[in-house]
Amino acid sequence: MTKNDPVSSKVLLVEDNEGFRRNLAGLLKSEFPALLLDEASNGTEAMEKVESFFPNLVFMDIKLPGQNGLETTRRIKAVHPDIHVVFLTSGDYPEYREAARECGARGFLIKGSTTPQQIQDGVEELWTKWQGSCEQSVSNETRNAALK
Repeated sequence: MTKNDPVSSKVLLVEDNEGFRRNLAGLLKSEFPALLLDEASNGTEAMEKVESFFPNLVFMDIKLPGQNGLETTRRIKAVHPDIHVVFLTSGDYPEYREAARECGARGFLIKGSTTPQQIQDGVEELWTKWQGSCEQSVSNETRNAALK
């Protein structure tokens, strides 16, 4: 995804801190105007939004009220393995990074030390990978249909 990409992508922000969530939403909307964005403040709400909004990318906090972000990510990936999840958290602990990898996260960013440019670069990188996999899937379907 680039700033002027006419194709929209869907991003879900899962963060219990409303101020941080709003700031991140503002950053993403200003950098990616075609972006479709939704928000959740806890794991239960996130699961509902995943089923109704069908995001391509989820920014997930680890520490959430009720069901934490790690468990929410496991549940998302079990049902929708193609959804990319990137953790945004305050704690840069090795055990958090390992747990994030184990539940299928594609990235791990630290609140307060991650720059807006790093977030933008990460979204663009994931968008490029996602677009590539979609194009490959369409190409394979076209080839398979031609062989029938």
